[in-house]
Amino acid sequence: MKLIVLGVLCISLLLLIYVVFRKKLGLGWLTVFGAHLALSAVAIYVVNFTGLAAETYIPLNPMTIGTVMVLGLPGVALLIGLKLTIIGS
Repeated sequence: MKLIVLGVLCISLLLLIYVVFRKKLGLGWLTVFGAHLALSAVAIYVVNFTGLAAETYIPLNPMTIGTVMVLGLPGVALLIGLKLTIIGS
């Protein structure tokens, strides 16, 4: 089973590399992705340690950072709302 998973991972990595260089995307998209990743983490950090949302702590993990990366600052509001309504109750 591990061999099959490793094979799928290797094939998908090779296909991803092929698509990146075939479409002439270059490495500029990595800069944009990295900037969004860092700004998402900073936004969650600011909410956690400034007390903007009273008694709310949003953990820094791939799911929360990914949500903020995709949705932007409304994603932070979504996470705070979920924390206060579902988990806080």
